[in-house]
Parts: sequence; structure tokens; C-alpha cells
Amino acid sequence: MATSNDVRENVKKYYGQRLESSCDLQTSAASCPLACSPPPRSVTDALSLVHPQVIKRFFGCGLPFPAKLEGCRVLDLGSGSGRDCFAFSKLVGPSGHVTGIDMTEELITASRQYVEYHQEKFGYEKPNVTFVQAYMEKLTEAGIQKDSMDVVISNCVICLCPDKRAVLQQAFDVLKEGGELYFSDMYASSVIPDHMKQDPVLWGEGMGGSLFWKDLISLAHGVGFSTPHLVSASHIVIHNSELKEKAGDIRYASGTYRLFKLPKDSVLSRSTVTYNGTIAELPDQLDFDSSHCFKKGVGVEVNGKMTAILQKSRFSSDFEIQMLDKQESSSESAPQYCHLNPFLLADKRGSSVKQCSKTVK
Repeated sequence: MATSNDVRENVKKYYGQRLESSCDLQTSAASCPLACSPPPRSVTDALSLVHPQVIKRFFGCGLPFPAKLEGCRVLDLGSGSGRDCFAFSKLVGPSGHVTGIDMTEELITASRQYVEYHQEKFGYEKPNVTFVQAYMEKLTEAGIQKDSMDVVISNCVICLCPDKRAVLQQAFDVLKEGGELYFSDMYASSVIPDHMKQDPVLWGEGMGGSLFWKDLISLAHGVGFSTPHLVSASHIVIHNSELKEKAGDIRYASGTYRLFKLPKDSVLSRSTVTYNGTIAELPDQLDFDSSHCFKKGVGVEVNGKMTAILQKSRFSSDFEIQMLDKQESSSESAPQYCHLNPFLLADKRGSSVKQCSKTVK
């Protein structure tokens, strides 16, 4: 049985030395899942300003860019070449700060080379992005303070980590109360068998370490997060015939979820919430996730968990909230999570995106 250290070393070699660009991946995981709506112009503009050499070594599977980031402290787990970090550095502005964490020395070294380039590109007096070589299961050991981050981001790297509970727990610990974990990752249609977890290529591609999607919900609850909200999803296409055979009946999807760190004493009551249209890039409508679309000036009844999220998060000033006399129990009875299934959402939207590969067979 491979140890956690064995897995980490294999992943370091796979991404630090073996892969030269995203086109070397054997799946379409680096293709973006289709979101509820196109990304705001600010996101596409920020991405377009990232240096081409940084983009070349980007291995993410999604577009984890939530709204309203200006002035935020953002932590990127598994920052890789730094593509998302540099885009975030534009979105948070000079008053915000972005920290990228990655365990791969080659990628951290490469990303640091472009800090000054992007500082000058964005017209900042000083850099607002920092890269740290460390493990995302050990954020506090890396100097990330507890209760210090507004948003934690991750783009298709938690599937590469052997201890996913530790990653979620560390993300929870470093977030401020009301903070958010917003991340894209690969998910499996069933629990991955042990023999697949021992294959270094399957693990490097994210296939051996993907969570069964339902397990994310129990892990999130176990460390203290709110129930995840599914934002977007796409089916993942396996290009390589050998890997496809190894996967058997297991299917893969890319899913983007958002989880919030709510106060333990939150009172869960239903409410009617009205979006004020105060987020500059989203003046008419805020697509919060695949189940919640808030139009400016239109009241929407939501459950107690969503009420608490909108009350306690960075979105609190963007909503008028009218509490209803419908208090809820903190424990849900036999909850059904079909709306959180990335495979169902991908089916619904017909989203399956293929990507180039040098080893298509």
C-alpha cells in the first residue's frame, strides 16, 4: 500500500518533471466545466493578461473565480504555475492579497519568476501575490494563520492529495468566519478501488485519487463546513485507451463547489432574500450556484442554510433579508442530494469538453 509520502513524491515528479503543458494530460480534466452563466468580463480580462508561459503549464480542471473578490485575502491550494493566482491578483486589486501554495519546487520556482511581470502589467506599486512551497494538508505549518483568509480556492488538485479530510480541515481553519472554500475538482461516479489508487499514472491524472462525489458532502460536514453548493459540472473524457480500460465502469466529472464557514451558533430560519444588484460586474443577476439565481429586486424564499450564508459571508451587504417564521432544525432528516450530483448536472447541460492530448489512441 502506497504511503502519503509516496503519493506526494509521485505527484511532484508527474507535474514538476514529466508534464510540460496541459496538452500532456490524458484526460479532458483541464477543460473548464460549463458554469451557470459565462464568467464576468473581469475574469476573462484578468486571465488574458497572464503571461503565456504561465498558462502553458496550467493543469487545472475548472474556472474557480467567485464574484466579489476586491480587497479579499485569497489562498490558492495547489497553485501550480500560478495562472489562477496572477488572475486573482488582478481581481483582488492592490488592497487585496493572494497566496499560492504548492508542493512542487519546479512550479513554485517558475511562478515566482513572473511576480514582477504581473505587478508591472497591473500597475501595482508593490506585488500582491506570494508563492509558498508547502503541503496543503499542513497550511498552519507553512505560516498561514488561522482565521486569516476570506476565500480559499483550488483548481483540480485536491484529487491529487492522499488526505482530503486534512485539506478540508486546514482550509476550514485558515478561513475567517463567513469565509468560503470555492474549488473545482475531479469526481468519480463510485468509490475508487484500492488497486487504482496504487497506479502512479492514474493518480497523476486525478483518476486514482478522485472522490466519490457523495463523500465530499460527508467530509465537508465532518470538518465543520456548510453543505456544499454545486456551481458547475462537465463530464471528463479519458483520451488514453489504456487508462480508459483501467477505469472500467467508473466515470469522471469535473465539478465546482462552494462551501462556507458559518458560525456554530447560526440560527437556521427560512427567509425571503432580495439581491440589490450592488456587485459591479453583476448588476442584474447573481448566479450563486446551479440551484440559486438571484435577480435584482426580486424576492426569493431560501432555506435556513442559505439565509445564514448570505447573512454571514462577504455577500451580506448585497442582499435585503426578511426573516420568515419558519425555523429549521440544524440536523436535516434524510437529506436528498441529487442537486449536488455533478454527473446529473453535466447530463442536464450536455457538457463534455475534449482537450488536446499527445497520446490519444
